[in-house]
Amino acid sequence: MNEKNRQKSCSHSHATAPHVHGNEVKTLRVVILTFATMVVEVAAGYITGSMALLADGWHMGTHAFALGITWLAYILARRHANSPDFSFGTGKFGILAGYTSALFLGIAAISMLYQSVERLISPIPIAFNEAIVVAVLGLIVNAASIVIMQDHGQDHGHGHHHDHSFRAAYLHVIADALTSVLAITALLTGKFLGWTFLDPVMGMIGGLLILRWAGLLLKQTARILLDGKAPGAIHEQIRRELESDTDSLVTDLRVWYLSSQHLAALISVETGKPRAPSEYRQRLEAMHNLQHVTVEVLHRKSENITTP
Repeated sequence: MNEKNRQKSCSHSHATAPHVHGNEVKTLRVVILTFATMVVEVAAGYITGSMALLADGWHMGTHAFALGITWLAYILARRHANSPDFSFGTGKFGILAGYTSALFLGIAAISMLYQSVERLISPIPIAFNEAIVVAVLGLIVNAASIVIMQDHGQDHGHGHHHDHSFRAAYLHVIADALTSVLAITALLTGKFLGWTFLDPVMGMIGGLLILRWAGLLLKQTARILLDGKAPGAIHEQIRRELESDTDSLVTDLRVWYLSSQHLAALISVETGKPRAPSEYRQRLEAMHNLQHVTVEVLHRKSENITTP
């Protein structure tokens, strides 16, 4: 069908980055709490000569850095929300932060696995009392961080489950908490039962779990960053709404994510009756997560007239 037989109109509703101020504030609080714990643990490690303190302190430091990336993404997305330099808004700032944070989470898990295997092959003396104190301190800090993040979820309808950047930060905190729980279990059994082998075994279990979480998050965020196809159920809903008059036929439909929640759609509809693109757009108004929609109308019989 050539250009003169085509009725074409593009309706654009630009998706701006979601201003999730609650997530930003909560993440900053966790960053400060995690960083402060890192400083205390590293300083105490140098003073006491405890490698357990130093190792846990620098481990907390990597998570503070990853959480800082998440917080920075919120700031950048908010500051550039109305910038014309981003055609589809800044929603992918958070996705990119989630992807980067997941990489750090995976690196931390691989490092944990390597060190655990190394300790299993070549055991070293463990300063149980100091290590237990550190693990308990870490668990308290992580419990406080989890409470901060869960408090946000209660206040805002658990919206962070759809925020990949916030989810990445949350996984870092959960990973730290899991590490502390496993460490406390291993250290207590080692101290009172002499089962020192449990320390590296628990480390490997924790490393594998964290690696799995990181892999799942990487897969989800990478798909959005690469403009992967939205779920089939969304495609079917759009097609059903547009073809509700039994005359219209969707000939091309492309839907992808602009952010964790917002979608864009590129649609071609063939119809036997003159219909404006705005009519089809109205049929999709109930789908509030569709933030950017382009509709092209193709007429099967008569010559089309382009409508603004």
